[in-house]
This record gives sequence, structure tokens and C-alpha cells, in this order.
Amino acid sequence: MVSAAESLGAAMLLPAAVRALIRARRLLATNTSSVAQGYKQANIVIVHRDLADDFERFCQANSGPLPLLYRSKPGEWGSPLLSHASDIRTDCLAYRRYEDGRLTGTMTSLREYTEQMRDMVTFYTGCSFSFESILLKAGVPVRNHEQGRNVSMYKTSVPCQGVGSFRCNMVVTMRPIPEEKLDTVVRVTHLMQDVHGAPVHIGHPGLIGIEDLSSPDFGDAVEAHPGDIPVFWACGVTGMEAVQSCGSPLAFTHAPGCMFVTDVRSEEESETPACPADTPQVVRVCQTPAHYSIASASTLDVIRELEALIQQDPGNRGIRHLTMKDQLLKAALSLSHANSVLLTTGFPTHFRHQPPEETDGPPGALAMATMLQALKKDVAIVTDQRALELYRKIIEEAVEQGVLEAAVPLLSFQDTGVDSALSFLCHDGRANSPRYDHLIAIERSGMAMDGNYYNARKVNIKHLVDPIDKLFLAAREVPGISTTGIGDGGNELGMGKVKEAVKKYITNGDLIACDVEADFAIIAGVSNWGGYALACALYLLNCCSVHARYLRRAIGFPNGSERNAWTSALPSVNKEDKLLQILVKHGIRSGVTGNLGMEVDGLPFHDVHSSLIRQLLTITLTPHTAGREGSLKPKCNNI
Repeated sequence: MVSAAESLGAAMLLPAAVRALIRARRLLATNTSSVAQGYKQANIVIVHRDLADDFERFCQANSGPLPLLYRSKPGEWGSPLLSHASDIRTDCLAYRRYEDGRLTGTMTSLREYTEQMRDMVTFYTGCSFSFESILLKAGVPVRNHEQGRNVSMYKTSVPCQGVGSFRCNMVVTMRPIPEEKLDTVVRVTHLMQDVHGAPVHIGHPGLIGIEDLSSPDFGDAVEAHPGDIPVFWACGVTGMEAVQSCGSPLAFTHAPGCMFVTDVRSEEESETPACPADTPQVVRVCQTPAHYSIASASTLDVIRELEALIQQDPGNRGIRHLTMKDQLLKAALSLSHANSVLLTTGFPTHFRHQPPEETDGPPGALAMATMLQALKKDVAIVTDQRALELYRKIIEEAVEQGVLEAAVPLLSFQDTGVDSALSFLCHDGRANSPRYDHLIAIERSGMAMDGNYYNARKVNIKHLVDPIDKLFLAAREVPGISTTGIGDGGNELGMGKVKEAVKKYITNGDLIACDVEADFAIIAGVSNWGGYALACALYLLNCCSVHARYLRRAIGFPNGSERNAWTSALPSVNKEDKLLQILVKHGIRSGVTGNLGMEVDGLPFHDVHSSLIRQLLTITLTPHTAGREGSLKPKCNNI
């Protein structure tokens, strides 16, 4: 380790002085993390000219870990856009040599390879050391500086986008950051795209394939303080992995942490003002495992507006007492990160009719399924075995009439023993290999404290309900699965999260309250509205450039070409009208009145539900909508 006095002295040096000291082998440092603070540093990759075009395209396809600052000409030792009087053969603290893709040596100079390097091209890519001084100015502690250590670097399970023979997983740096400083860290770094930009992951390292923070693959282990959260940035050491993957006869890189120090000041980009609406904000999605996400402030505000709209209470049930802050937002963020989603719905409240189902639930479930399909996520529906044929017919007709783009697989679950739920949720019943990342229940009858299932009138309908609750209970023990419950009365699956409020404020709540908790509980005036709003929130997040970059870990390219498909997948009055007609055709009735007609929970589709859908779409599709108040009056009649 380097002493504090030595670190301070190196921090105050100008880049040219640093390079001169390195060239003379007199710099008292083992890495350049705190050297020449306020100036950009660069990762180095040197490959044969025949591989240079492919490596440049690899950098462009993976600009998070490899933001390209300069590509030299073959045999060019300097970097005129980055530095004066520099020599890449001597100006890094240490280099690595690779032969046929294998690391074969570490050295302090490349002069002996001058002849070979006349046919080689040097790539300079941005380095996160460049923003550490900016973090310090913003009041964010940089623990590796404090501890006189190199930054921690880890290989991940995140694949880069391959180009030619260059294929590898991303490497990241990790800095422990106090939780209250997360917004500052993201705000400061997201503008600095040419030195990796904003973090690509915040929270539990296992979610990106890192098993043990105390054993970095490169650099030093850095100790976190109480309250610190691990924050990960894409790292230029990814270039070393890429060089090994290509199997070149000869290649060079800098050694991890031993960067090339440029003459370009780091502050230049940080001074560029951002539009306040596009300022990134961090949201803690869940505590265990710790998972955070990022989106623009404007996107978060619009999703909160959607949540406020659906919390109207046309049935005067008292649901305002059940609402919790940001449940729609957190559920949407969690779903946005998911790859495979299992939906469930079905509330057989009309036990004297065949079928006993109601019109609230299936429309919201299919609205979510449509958006999830458009976002290229795997989605399936699990429901009561007795209702499978009914749902098959509904889905078939929904596809035929253009309500659904493609059929949704249907499943049933029966409790056949202690491990049956785990076997259903996970491959081979292994908790470390879940089939689904997220479970959603919408207007699904939920188990009460006494083990029975009740409708709002206190009638026990357990004989009509399969024990799908067991899947939500088992999901608590599977680290990779999150759960969402959507309801409007407190007796729905997932509403155990608010059961004490249900008992206190909802009619018959002391008996009917669901006892099974979901991670996120979305309360809506009508449950379908929660499904519509969640579909809209997913659309908003995926259209948000800040969130989309975080989703793809700054790997690959923005996928704006799919936005039309996402827009088409949004719920609409026309699609929901068609779907409700299909439900009525199959004998499914309104929940409150039991009427067989175009209504849900006793409210006519036109103009109550249709108006709500129009308002959701207006909020979702209109720019700069924050602050608009919702009501049940139509705002946009042509949607």
C-alpha cells in the first residue's frame, strides 16, 4: 500500500509529470487510482492491425466497458488528442503480454517490442479513475483512496456483444457507496459517458454473477463501511478478457489499475448541464437481496401519477387506507429486470354460477401479458385446473381478435407434497435455479388466516380455488423470485402485505383478509386498473434512456426500433372492449352485481373503465405530464 502522504503528493501532480516519473520508474505508487486527480485516465489495448477494425467495432458495441477515446495509427506511440509528448511503450506503470490468448508476462516497458508494435494499433478507452476526483468534490467517499488500495475489479456473468473473434463477459469495478449518496453518484457519473458513465449495477453482487466481494479478480479488496452499498461500473479490464478471447499471437494491455494518464481534464464533461427531467434517480426495489434500479426523474414522476390515478375508489371500499407508496413503481422496476414472469388470476366469487369467475382480473392479466410479450419476456398464466379450458378459449379468441399478439401458455398447480411448490417454481426443485423471476397475482382469491378463501360477502369458496398461494409462499425462500399482488378489497392473493389495514378498514376484513404477502402490493379501485397501469409503467421504463441503459448494463445498442411494438401492446379501449365481450360470451359476470354484461365490479365499461384507460394512455403517451390530476372523466376521446 501507498502512504497517505505519498498518495496526496501523486494526486497533486500534473499528468506530464506523472508520465515522466513512470518513464523513469520513480513514481511511488502501485496503481494510478489517486494519481493526477482531475485528469482522465485510459485503459490500453494493443493488437495487430488485422484485428483493429474488429476491436473498434467491439468497443462501439460495448461502449459501457470500452468507451473509445482514441485509436492510434499502426506504430504510433503518441496520442495527440489525449496527451503531449507521450509514449505508450513506457508511460504505464505496468503492462501485460498475451500470446495466443494466454497471459505470458507482466513488464514495465514495451520498448523491446518496438519492431512488432510497428504493425500494431493502440486503443485508449475511458477509465473510471477519471471520475473519482469528481465524486470526492461531490462529497462522496472513495473507499479505495481512503484505504490506499487499488479499486476492486470482478468478472461478471454479463456477456458483451461479440464482434469477430472478440467475445467475453464484462468486467466491473466496485466502490462501496453510502446509501444516501447513491443519487449523487449516479447523477455525477451518468454524464461522463466516455469514462464508463453511470453504474451498471447497484446492490447484491450475485445478481451479476459475483460470488464473493472479498476476493476480487483484479485489484484489491476494499472494505465497506456500515451502510455502504456495493456500486458497480463497467470496467476497461473487459478489454483484457476480449484480447484473451481472440487468441492473437501477440497483444498487450496495461496491467489492471496501471492506467495511462492523459492531459484531458475530467471536469470538462461534468460541467455539461443536464435537463432536470432527465436527471437519473436511484430506487431501492427490494431489500433482500438488495436490488436497486435507475430511471429518469420524469419517468418516475409519471409512474407515480399512474399510481395516483388508479387509486380512486369508485366503490367506496376504503382502499385509500391500504395504499403504500411506490408499490406500482417498484413492481414495474422489478418486472423490467425480469426475464420470465408467471401470472395468476381468477376469483370465483359467483359460486352459484357456472363459470363462477368475474370480469375483474383476466383483462388486467392479459394486458400485462401483452406488454411482457412485446418486451420479449417469457410469460405464462397459472390458474385453477377447473378453469383451464375456459381460459384456453378466451385466449384463443383474444388472439383471433387482435387483443393478444400471441397465445399465453396456461398451467395449473396442485399441492402434492412438501416440495411441490419448489419443484413447480424451480428447475429440478433447486432454489438456485428458478424458472420464473417474478410472480404476479391480479384479482386472485387469497388464503385467509384460517386457511379458507372468502369473497367480499364472507362466503367460503375454498372448494373452487387451487392452492396457488403456496407458490407465493415458496417464492419467499427463492432469492431470485419477486412477487406482486394486485387487488381492490384486501382478500386477494398478495394483500397479506396490508392485512392489518384490511382488518381495520375493510368491511368483513377481520375474516376475509388475505394472509399471504407479496413483495409489492398494488392497490387499485378496480384490480384491472392495476394491470393496465403496470403495463403502462413497463412501457415508460423501457422508453426511458436512463433506465434502458441500466437494463442492458451499457452493453449493445439502444433498441428504439421496438418502440412501435411496445406502443401497440399498451391497453386500449378498443382491445379491452373486445376482451370484455369475449368474457361475457363465455358467461363471466361482473363481480359486485353478478350482471352478465359490459361491466366490471358493478361499473359500466363505457364510460367508467373506458375513461380510466384513456387517462392512463394520456399520461403514458403525453410528454411532460407530471402534475396533472386524474379523474374519472374522459380526457382523450380518440385513444
